[in-house]
Amino acid sequence: MELQFHNTLTGRKEVFEPIDPDRITVYACGPTVYNLVHIGNGRPAVVFDVLFRLLRVFYPEVAYVRNVTDVDDKINAAAIAQGKSIATLADRFTLEYQKDIRALGALEPTVEPRATQHIPEIVAMIQELIDKNHAYEADGHVLFDVSSDPSYGTLAKRSLEDMLDGARVEIAPYKRDPKDFVLWKPSTDQLPGWESPWGYGRPGWHIECSAMVRKHLGRTIDIHGGGSDLTFPHHENEAAQSRSANDNAEYVRYWLHNGMLTLGDEKMAKSVGNIVTIRELLGRYPGEALRYALLCAQYRSQLAWSEDLLKQAMASLDRLYGALREAPGNDTSSAFRDVQLNGFPENVTTALCDDLNTPQALAALHAIAGDIHKAEDVEQAQALRSQLLAGGWLLGLLDRTVEAHFQQGKDINPELIDTLIEERIGARQNKDYARADEIRDELTALGVELEDTADGTRWKLRGDNEPR
Repeated sequence: MELQFHNTLTGRKEVFEPIDPDRITVYACGPTVYNLVHIGNGRPAVVFDVLFRLLRVFYPEVAYVRNVTDVDDKINAAAIAQGKSIATLADRFTLEYQKDIRALGALEPTVEPRATQHIPEIVAMIQELIDKNHAYEADGHVLFDVSSDPSYGTLAKRSLEDMLDGARVEIAPYKRDPKDFVLWKPSTDQLPGWESPWGYGRPGWHIECSAMVRKHLGRTIDIHGGGSDLTFPHHENEAAQSRSANDNAEYVRYWLHNGMLTLGDEKMAKSVGNIVTIRELLGRYPGEALRYALLCAQYRSQLAWSEDLLKQAMASLDRLYGALREAPGNDTSSAFRDVQLNGFPENVTTALCDDLNTPQALAALHAIAGDIHKAEDVEQAQALRSQLLAGGWLLGLLDRTVEAHFQQGKDINPELIDTLIEERIGARQNKDYARADEIRDELTALGVELEDTADGTRWKLRGDNEPR
C-alpha cells in the first residue's frame, strides 16, 4: 500500500519515498510557550500524531521530533508584563502545553527539544553560515544574506518582492537588504542571553529549528510539518539557512502544512483575540471529543470551530462506543500498538495513506460500527470489534473503556441539573433564547440530554435509556 502526501514544495500529491526505510525522520513545529495554547495549536499536534501512528505501521523506526520554542520576544514581553522570570514562565507553559496535548491523545514524540537547550548547536550553525558567506555581522546582530541563496522563495512560491508585501519584515539600518533576517540578536541584562562570538545575545526564531533538526534528525529529513501560517516566513527562512549551512539543496523531502482553524470569519489567533484555549474546552468536553472534532476535516483545509462541531463529535463518539458496547470483549485500542499492517482495517489505512484523509477514515470507522450492529454471531461481532479498535488506535480514538465513556458526567448533582433546567425554562418564558441555548449547551457538555415534551422538560445522562 503506497503512502501519498501533498508536498507544499512541489504543490502536488506525491508517493512517499523515504531516505532510509529503516528510519523515518519527521519534524513538526511546536508552540511558542508564553500562555495556555489555543485549540488551533492543537491541530498540528493531532494531525502529525496521526501521521506518526501511520508511519509506525509501515516502518520499523520513526524518529518524530516536536519542538518547543522557549526563547522568543513574545515570552519576554509576557514575563515582563507579569513580573515573572522569563525562564519560569516558559517552563510553566511548556508543562501546560504538554498536559493539554496529552489530553488530546497525542503520543509522546521521540524527542521534544527546547530551543534553550541547543544554544551551542545554534551558535555553531550561525558561525558556519558566516564562514560560507551566507551570513554577516552588523551592529551586534548576525543576519542571513537572502541573496546568497538562489532557491529562496521556492517553498512559499513568491518572489522576494512579493514576500515583503504584508510580511512582518523589520526594516533596520544594519541590514544590507530589507529581506535579510536575524540569526542572532543582542540582549540586555533584563533579557535572556548567552555569550557568543558576536557578544551577549539570543538566537532568532528560524535558526532554532534548523539547529534542532540537524542535531536530532540529520541534515536532510523525510517530513517537516507545521501550520500553513508558518510556510512564510518561518519555514522559508529555515529551509534557506539549512540548505546553505548543510551545502545540500535538499533539506526536507516532503513539506506538510495543516490548514488553520477559524472562529467566526477569521483565523483563530492570539493576535486577533478570537481564541479558545484547549484548557477551557477540556473543562466542558473530554479530550477525545476535541480530537475527533479536529479530525473531521482533511488536515490541509480550514476547519470552522464551533459548539455544533463539538456536539457532533460527541454524538459520533457515542455511536462508536455504542457499537463497542454491542460486542463482547474488554480490549481497548491501545492493545494494537504493535499490530502489523494486516491487523488494521483496510478502509481506514487506505484513507490515511491518501494524504491523511481523516474524514474518510472516520467514515470507515462508522461503517465498521454499523456492521457490528448487523453481526450475525458473537465471533463476527468480536472480529469487527477488534477492527474498530485497531482503526481507532490509528486515529488516536477509542482508547477508553465503554464504561468510562458513558460514565462521564454520572457524578453530576441531579439538583444542579434541575436548577439549570428551571433557569432555562425561565429564560425561554422571558424570550431570552440566547441564554436558553447557552444552558442547553452547558448541559450537553456535561453529558446531559434534554427532551422537551408537552408535560415539561425531561433529561437523561448520555448512554442512559430512560429519561428522568
